[in-house]
Amino acid sequence: MMADDDDDWDDADDMAAQWAAMLDDEEEEEADPQQRGADRILNQDEIDNLLGFNADAGLDAETSGVRAIINSALVSYERLPMLEIVFDRLVRLTTTSLRNFTSDNVEVSLDGITSVRFGDYLNSIPLPAILSVFKAQEWDNFGLITVDSSLIYSVIDVLLGGRRSSSSLRVEGRPYTTIEMNLVRRMVEVLIADAEAAFAPLSKVTFSVDRLETNPRFATICRPANAAILVEMRVDMEDRGGKVELLLPYATIEPIRELLLQMFMGEKFGRDSIWEGHLATEIHAAKVGVDAVLFERMMPLSKVMSFEVGQTLNFDTAPTDPILLKVGETVLTQGQLGQRDRSVSVRVTSPLRKPKTTLASFETNETGKAIEP
Repeated sequence: MMADDDDDWDDADDMAAQWAAMLDDEEEEEADPQQRGADRILNQDEIDNLLGFNADAGLDAETSGVRAIINSALVSYERLPMLEIVFDRLVRLTTTSLRNFTSDNVEVSLDGITSVRFGDYLNSIPLPAILSVFKAQEWDNFGLITVDSSLIYSVIDVLLGGRRSSSSLRVEGRPYTTIEMNLVRRMVEVLIADAEAAFAPLSKVTFSVDRLETNPRFATICRPANAAILVEMRVDMEDRGGKVELLLPYATIEPIRELLLQMFMGEKFGRDSIWEGHLATEIHAAKVGVDAVLFERMMPLSKVMSFEVGQTLNFDTAPTDPILLKVGETVLTQGQLGQRDRSVSVRVTSPLRKPKTTLASFETNETGKAIEP
């Protein structure tokens, strides 16, 4: 019995020692919580991932972290379905126009359509490049076309009869000459003419070249934080070519936003123009009874029931006072009572009142209740 008691005491001592060691560890952790993570320092890659910045990724790359929160308010071009149709049409028109312009085998392809912030786009433009600012006359705002150096020298070689080469000649450290600027301006005029034709089925607009710039800072057309649509197109001329980018701020296309929300060209959202025209014609030819109201007074029914034959009713109005012309309970206008060919006549003295009821009053909302005019 004595041996068993000694073993029990030894086990109890060991368990107590383990509990004491665990309590000491917890007290050390609670005493200095800042030192527990003091040896954990984030490297630059982890900081970039946390903030969502990646220098190697392009503008169309998916963002995360803090940058994703900042760009959460950026409107996606996918909410405007008609834009893809317009830009697909632009690519087809540009392919034909550049073939006629260069007399060469030109293929234009659409690399992508993205939503970017204007300031981020300006900072991402590879230099040297030529930026063309154009104005949309009907929309009263501006857009931007960027032509990179590879396409500039390729077009110059084709137009001036240069020899074909797999690598484009690129001279660094010198500004573009007047001849080069004029040739690029002619190509930009071809591009914006195709853009006019692409938007024509949707909305009539006139694009005109405002100026050419080689410094992105001088090509600012809106605030850096404003959202814009970037269209990247690749121009291939057999063994040479380059990229051209079309940028339209959302403020520029705001006048036609309702048209861009359509799912297909000419969408009427359920309205039938033929039926509307037929209804308007029938209403215009309908006969309406017009009442000339000389005088109105509210009186109890008991007094009306006491009327007798031959009783005279006095109207509180003079012969020269205006009378109301009504259709049912609707007042149309005012008139003057008179006589013509031994008949009582009314001469209209005021223009017709415009009705308050519009087409919106006949439309219903989601709950099925009529919308108030």
